[in-house]
Amino acid sequence: MAGTISRVASRIAAASILVSFSTSAFANDPTGTWVRPSTGTQVNFYNCGSKLCARITAVKDQTRKNTIGTVIMKGAAKSGDNTWKGDLLNTENGKTYSGVVTLESANALNLKGCVAMVMCSGETWQRVR
Repeated sequence: MAGTISRVASRIAAASILVSFSTSAFANDPTGTWVRPSTGTQVNFYNCGSKLCARITAVKDQTRKNTIGTVIMKGAAKSGDNTWKGDLLNTENGKTYSGVVTLESANALNLKGCVAMVMCSGETWQRVR
């Protein structure tokens, strides 16, 4: 009986290790579709080479449907465990800003655009399931 308990404990420990590895790998991956809460716009973040890119895939406001397919971020470079830096296009005014993308959790992605890294504005987006 002691052998059976030991085998069960070993299997539980192994399963726990696998779950922790898969969870941490997922938590560090911003790829996928995210929704901007203020507008309902959906954006797909994807790998482009060894960088991070993003393209608008859906809009809630049909007056913005001409932005579907627009790339809003090209080639953001990884700058930390959960952070990428690159240029972000604001489709509302057509201007490009220095941006920082921070993966806050598996389901929360913060985008922040800055002018001269002094005046910054950001918003946390939610992963689309």
